[in-house]
Amino acid sequence: MKTQSLLNRIKQSVLSLMILTLLITTAQAQRKNASLARSEYIEVEPNVRLHVTDQGEGKTVVLIHGWPLSDAMYEYQYNELIQNNFRVVGITLRGFGKSDKPYGQYNYDVYADDIKVILDKLKIEQATLGGFSMGGAISIHYVAKYNSAHVSKLALFGAAAPVWTKRDDYSYGFTKEAVDGLIKLSTTDRPQLLENFGKIFAATETALPSGLGNWLGAINLEASPYATTQSLIALRDTDLRSELSKIKIPTAIFHGVKDKICEFGLAEQMQKGIQNSYIVQFENSGHGLFLEEREKFNAELIKFAK
Repeated sequence: MKTQSLLNRIKQSVLSLMILTLLITTAQAQRKNASLARSEYIEVEPNVRLHVTDQGEGKTVVLIHGWPLSDAMYEYQYNELIQNNFRVVGITLRGFGKSDKPYGQYNYDVYADDIKVILDKLKIEQATLGGFSMGGAISIHYVAKYNSAHVSKLALFGAAAPVWTKRDDYSYGFTKEAVDGLIKLSTTDRPQLLENFGKIFAATETALPSGLGNWLGAINLEASPYATTQSLIALRDTDLRSELSKIKIPTAIFHGVKDKICEFGLAEQMQKGIQNSYIVQFENSGHGLFLEEREKFNAELIKFAK
């Protein structure tokens, strides 16, 4: 009797285990494989993978970060966009954040090519492409170079465009000599360079809470020193004025009136050169408009993307 009772208990345990295994297998079969559905890293060329944040469902918003940040800068945009039924794709450019940091060229052509590969692989269409600071300049170059491939709207946030440095026929931005000083500091004391930029990032030194400032500083330090320097050279030398007329899609230009890194005059120059564009002024913001006036920024971006 005892032997029979033990056998019955073993049979019941085996049957329970089989049922549990079947339930788990069924649940897994019904659920998308996360690693296949949303890859966190995408290879853009042999041995070069970029970090991609890909979340949410619905119309797609693609976001490109500024120098020397990463797609992590959009943390407080991702949540709002997802809750408003958007799919968000944040791309971290090579050399920054969690993306690979190979030796090689770092310029707007390379960055635009990488974006194209990712949008090709993700099969994204009719997206809103948004870019901040250097990412805004890169977004302009992408749309002009690839004739708006995969995107139907363009949003520029404090963009370092059409030219970030003064020319004989262009009176906006930093002088080339000033940027040469930044490039030198990047190779001799990069933490000091980032600290200097942090002081002029917002409308005032105290406009952002210290916690947010420290958070941005930590993201900046993730960047490759080489990519940081080479991107400053690209910012100094690239002139996108001839590309503005190639942009035919609706364009929103978000810009802080008190911006000390990309002065407001840049927004006016972009608006003059891009057909079907308009400016959204952020009266109380410097360069960090996405944090300084976060609620307005998110609401305007959602309205434009819809």
